[in-house]
Amino acid sequence: MSKVAIIGAGFVGSTCAYALFIEGSANEIALIDINKEKAKGEALDLVHGNLFTPYTKVTYGDSYTLCKNADIVVVTAGAHQKPGDTRLDLTKTNAKILKSIIEGITKYNKNCIILMVTNPLDVLTYLGLKWSKFPTNRVFGTGTTLDTARFRQLLGEYYNVNPTSVHAYILGEHGDSEFPVWSSANIAGIKLKDFKKYDKRKLNQLFKETKNAAYEILNRKGSTYYAIGLVVRDIVRDILQNQHKIYPISCHVDNYYGVKNICLSIPCVLTKKGVKERIHLHLDKNEQKQLRKSASIIKRVIKSVS
Repeated sequence: MSKVAIIGAGFVGSTCAYALFIEGSANEIALIDINKEKAKGEALDLVHGNLFTPYTKVTYGDSYTLCKNADIVVVTAGAHQKPGDTRLDLTKTNAKILKSIIEGITKYNKNCIILMVTNPLDVLTYLGLKWSKFPTNRVFGTGTTLDTARFRQLLGEYYNVNPTSVHAYILGEHGDSEFPVWSSANIAGIKLKDFKKYDKRKLNQLFKETKNAAYEILNRKGSTYYAIGLVVRDIVRDILQNQHKIYPISCHVDNYYGVKNICLSIPCVLTKKGVKERIHLHLDKNEQKQLRKSASIIKRVIKSVS
């Protein structure tokens, strides 16, 4: 029997629950929110669809007791990013919220995997790891998985291929200092620069669109939640099924191209035990420089709230 607890029943949390529910990814989904009525409303709306999906038990409430026996706890609660804000602007408010959440989780469950979704993702993943005192394989964030998906979608449109056939990563901070790994980006094993359609200026523009995608959505509809819900569904499902799939998640790194004691996104193998392996992807000198820049920015923010 598998159980997933989701903390925060707002747009992101409820969409994660819905994505997991319609696929039947877990036997039980627990929705936890400070607003118990909101959690109840979301839970009722889900269970009314059980006739049309693989059966899933849905529980709800405002107590962290619902984290008991959860295999994975997904943290989505926090202040919302407003138009004009960067993800790092949210740090102090969401760090305070996270500390109480971690205390609640660890009081009732010391064996779960904690999957961070709340922004600023890398900073909060590091703090969640520190405050939980869990091993580094069991606390990580969605990282640049969504950024990578956006990037592959845009590259797929440009080269007129399905994005699943595009192999290219966005790494580093889930935020303004993220960077594309151009040196290994390819389609069917062919480097992007070897295609006739290669245009460096156009590709750089596609990366810029990738980096600004969240802000563009925020300015139009106020928040982003559909795609991140699918990201969480896939990560959770593949952990529960022990799939050994690779995701660019935000995890603790120690001596990755000289970057130490920080959480940022690199490719990792995920299993039922969490992070099994950190993939040492080849980065050229410029990409290594950008990785270190991302790390220094995240460290500076962590220091400001510690």
